[in-house]
Amino acid sequence: MGVLILLAIALAPGLAIMVYIYLHDKHEKEPIGLLVRSFFFGFGSVIITLVISTIIGTFITINESDVSEQAVHAFIIVALVEEFSKFVFVRGILYRNKNFNEPFDGIVYAVMVSMGFATLENVLYAFEGGVGVAIFRMFTAVPAHATFAVLMGFYLGKAKHEHKKGYYALHALGIATLFHGAYDYFLFISFVPGIWLGAFISLVVAIYLSRKAIKAHQDASPFNPAFVKPPPIE
Repeated sequence: MGVLILLAIALAPGLAIMVYIYLHDKHEKEPIGLLVRSFFFGFGSVIITLVISTIIGTFITINESDVSEQAVHAFIIVALVEEFSKFVFVRGILYRNKNFNEPFDGIVYAVMVSMGFATLENVLYAFEGGVGVAIFRMFTAVPAHATFAVLMGFYLGKAKHEHKKGYYALHALGIATLFHGAYDYFLFISFVPGIWLGAFISLVVAIYLSRKAIKAHQDASPFNPAFVKPPPIE
């Protein structure tokens, strides 16, 4: 029974966030089957992350007490690698799907992939660290992954439905990496007294921006009865 409770705690935050995003896809919901596939793409992104991280680890050693090296660790080795591993599936596969037909879909698919990643990661951490770790991550790491995904998905939605496609696709990966890296960096250098507050602040800012992104793409949906189509770009 203890194992089942631990598994339920580890699964709960990711599932709750996916339901939240699905319910906020107000105007043209995505096929359930495709959303499930997107979730399992997140498992694939974990594998890509492990492969890339293992290769990097053979060439780079990080001094855990060096704040500069920890910046490389947080922003490049962890944040960029993990967000790129998710980006590969969202931009490379789901972006091309015919069901990706409104800006909000970028958020939906990015979150589903990210929650697949975060859920598998959460289960592994929970079974290693126990209930305390699982509960702590329920309110920190999993919501953080969700906000990074919303910000990535916001720009991928713009990339597909506006004219600056390449520009916004780069922004999608960049902003997710920036917030992910900032969140991790302040935790990695938590040996500096009080610096962990930076992780909390970065998460709050990301949540705030994510809420604005969700609202903006809901309003911009061509399936929204109140939507006013912008004039064509000359």
